Amino acid sequence: MQLNELRPAPGSRHSRKRVARGFSSGYGKTAGRGTKGQKARQGGKVRMGFEGGQMPLFRRMPKRGFNNINRKEYAEVSLTALNVFDDGEVIDDKVLLEKGIIKKPLSGVKILGNGKIEKKLTVKVSKVTQSANTAIVNAGGTVEVN
Repeated sequence: MQLNELRPAPGSRHSRKRVARGFSSGYGKTAGRGTKGQKARQGGKVRMGFEGGQMPLFRRMPKRGFNNINRKEYAEVSLTALNVFDDGEVIDDKVLLEKGIIKKPLSGVKILGNGKIEKKLTVKVSKVTQSANTAIVNAGGTVEVN
């Protein structure tokens, strides 16, 4: 038997810290909380961003504009990227994800009119620009917006 063959690996399993169990445990009396102060008390936590009563950074910073929490963000795909598919293939967000053309579908997929398309494809996506729609139809394909 060698040291590297010991199971479980040394140091991988250690017993949990048992606090407030006498001086000899090393975590007696104050149980590792130090002496006095808010963090030594029961339930003595400070909320995220609290700076001891000083005006917190997020309140000191100027606020501008409006952030819409319901905003939809689309994964954008150019027409040129669709040329990797074969003629007559049906393209939707799942197929684009599998091929690695988009990383995440987000709120949906939007086809942009950059580049040219030489394939006859059926495209089923959330949004298509007018120029992309025209290019796909002129190439002999169809567009379905869902």
